[in-house]
Amino acid sequence: MNLGPNPLQKLFHQFLMLSSVTAFFAPWVHHVDQAILKLTKGNFTVTEILGWNIVQLMTVGAKTGQYRTMPLVALFDGEKIALVASSFGRKHHPGWYYNLKANPECEVQYRGQWMSYIAHEADGDEREKYWQLALFYYAGYENYKERAGRRIPVIVLEQKR
Repeated sequence: MNLGPNPLQKLFHQFLMLSSVTAFFAPWVHHVDQAILKLTKGNFTVTEILGWNIVQLMTVGAKTGQYRTMPLVALFDGEKIALVASSFGRKHHPGWYYNLKANPECEVQYRGQWMSYIAHEADGDEREKYWQLALFYYAGYENYKERAGRRIPVIVLEQKR
């Protein structure tokens, strides 16, 4: 887990916040990260170069019932993990959001280790806490919220005991 983006990473984030850049990267960046995660046995992604923690989230599909795995930016808070359902500022929530709403039990891989979690959507003060943490790591989430024209959900994962 890192302590936040360094000045060079923050500069690169400014570039990534541009809507044309986001539109270009959004459809394929997770495919690149999935390939690198597979090659490195879950230990590294390209996106981590930008100062973000990346986890692999495995959910059960809301419609299909099939397992789905997606690399996502993760915000660590002790044993909890927060996930921002920004979908890069697109109008719709990401598929993993619907999967977790329908089936909150999930698995997360970080640094090659899998752990079990239960998901819930943050609201009120809890949501605001994690939204501010998300903005600390990437101010572009505010741009995503404006572009999407929707409230961006924050999902909190708590370890399954």
